[in-house]
Amino acid sequence: MAKRKIIEIDRELCNGCGECTTACAEGALELDAEGKAFLVRELYCDGMGACLDVCPTGALRIVEREGEAYDAKAAYGHVLKKKGRDAAAKVHGIDAAPDPAGRPAAGPREFAACPGSAVCEIPVADGSRTADGRTVSAASQLSQWPIQLHLVSPFAPYFQNADLLVAADCTAFALGGFHQDLLKGKKLVIACPKLDETEGYVEKLAEIIRRNNLKSLTVAIMTVPCCAGLFRLVQRAVELAEVDVPLRRVVVGIEGRVVQPAA
Repeated sequence: MAKRKIIEIDRELCNGCGECTTACAEGALELDAEGKAFLVRELYCDGMGACLDVCPTGALRIVEREGEAYDAKAAYGHVLKKKGRDAAAKVHGIDAAPDPAGRPAAGPREFAACPGSAVCEIPVADGSRTADGRTVSAASQLSQWPIQLHLVSPFAPYFQNADLLVAADCTAFALGGFHQDLLKGKKLVIACPKLDETEGYVEKLAEIIRRNNLKSLTVAIMTVPCCAGLFRLVQRAVELAEVDVPLRRVVVGIEGRVVQPAA
């Protein structure tokens, strides 16, 4: 078995609310006879952590350990049996396009393993031209370099007394007004919780927070499930730093608008 990301449950913290069992589209979580959440089978858990945001007690977390690889077909069959075809069509890695009879297909997507990498086209509104057809370029609001979390230094002087924006890589491409709406007046750190090697990220963010007397901390993420992991990394960093700094989250949709303003 190879190492991979998988859910872990703290039974002492679990209050049996069952919210995680609803949030998990793959049916990997259920409540046992004692009313506690448990992992049904490792191969049903995709490791994306969609369940984490709904847990009111913090009983869930994603860990990296050896475990059975996620099996979309097995998860589909499990959910199909438990909840029916409509629910099974939402399983990550399953093609939800209907077959000729109007039923969702049960085959794995050829290219997509999760909603965050599902292929789609987004209509582009041409808001970058004036009435006479001239192209208008927006001024960059980037005020420091480097910006990738692996490369930035907690000792960089530009972090002192700054409003810091920690942004998922894709947000700047999805949101046309990223510079004016989110970045203006802030220092920037970017990261991808899914594709980056995130070991050490919490500690580095904590050091940035601890050393620099930040005025505010904003995290910008996409709506896709795996992106929520970045906000959790920053939350853990704030806890580790033991510094009282205002923390806000902005959620950007793949269609290019803010679906959850800073809160």
